[in-house]
Amino acid sequence: MSGDLNLDEIFAEMDAAAARAEATLNGQFATIYEELRNLAPADIDDITPDISDQKEYERMMALVQAASQQNLDQAELINRIRELGDVAKKIAQKIPSLAALI
Repeated sequence: MSGDLNLDEIFAEMDAAAARAEATLNGQFATIYEELRNLAPADIDDITPDISDQKEYERMMALVQAASQQNLDQAELINRIRELGDVAKKIAQKIPSLAALI
């Protein structure tokens, strides 16, 4: 039946997500990732009242996680944040490790 849950697949996805998180927390951008995770929703909402800001925040989290896993250098991470746009740059300004670089 297509509606049945495949627990093996779910557990495999959870294991993969945990491995990605561990790699990120042990990677070169761990501090940035932690600072992003610690941003309060109110900090994000202060940027603009648009609900899409949360989506941009999630994109930043995914970008930092991928950059850490792929072992990108800092300049490449900064370039990719800038490519995300103005909201991402404003979020980066709230992160002490990124604020001076953006």
